[in-house]
Amino acid sequence: MIETLGSRLKKLRNSKHLRQEQVANLIGVNKSAISYYENDTRQPSYATLVRLASIYNVTTDYLLGLRSEDTFDTSGLTTSDILLVENMIQMLSDKNRRLSEYQEKYGELQEESKRK
Repeated sequence: MIETLGSRLKKLRNSKHLRQEQVANLIGVNKSAISYYENDTRQPSYATLVRLASIYNVTTDYLLGLRSEDTFDTSGLTTSDILLVENMIQMLSDKNRRLSEYQEKYGELQEESKRK
């Protein structure tokens, strides 16, 4: 199932234990607007989308489905810590990419040896 903007907004609101009325007050819209956004009946304006991302501590890319993951909270980390985490993420991504390439190549070799 593809996660929509509305479903992401609702999931985030529930995870923060907020009511629609509270979110509406925080971003300066009516409670009904939040319901419309969460039900994918209407789309928020750019400015509203930015305010929603800010109160939920996520990126607009995440809300719009351009990224499938939430951002991670780096508060309390030093710049050095953040760089270390980013390097670890890059190393793991590279490892997974190489593993996938290896598995692909290994599968091709197995198929080729079966044909012989």
